[in-house]
Amino acid sequence: MIPKKHIAARPAKPAQHRLVIQVDQNDPAVMNLALNNATNVLDYYRKKGEEADVEIVAFGPGLHMLRKDTTPVADRIHAMADLAFPNKVRFAACGVTREGMEKKEGKPLELLPEASMVPSGVVHMMELQEKGWSYVRP
Repeated sequence: MIPKKHIAARPAKPAQHRLVIQVDQNDPAVMNLALNNATNVLDYYRKKGEEADVEIVAFGPGLHMLRKDTTPVADRIHAMADLAFPNKVRFAACGVTREGMEKKEGKPLELLPEASMVPSGVVHMMELQEKGWSYVRP
């Protein structure tokens, strides 16, 4: 048996903080609040030297916030995802909502390049919460 004094102490691993934010309204104020929440959380943990991940999930009317043709916040999303917090904030678009909008509008919808499709926004949020993600709805 090795005496404890000869065992190197392992550095403490920073806590993993994960937040999922729901956007279900076609309202730039709600989306900007979600983006503010994400920024504040990421800044807070960055200052503490800890890692955090944020995922913003858009479904229902909120999908307009991730559509190229209808979002008023494309520049802010691009700046957050690619410049301010690369690989720390993700945007998930609901496939069920997209399919319904495409059927209603009779054309394919183009999403922002920062958005990734998930089969169902609600199910995706449920599964993230089941994995320990915290949930916020601004």
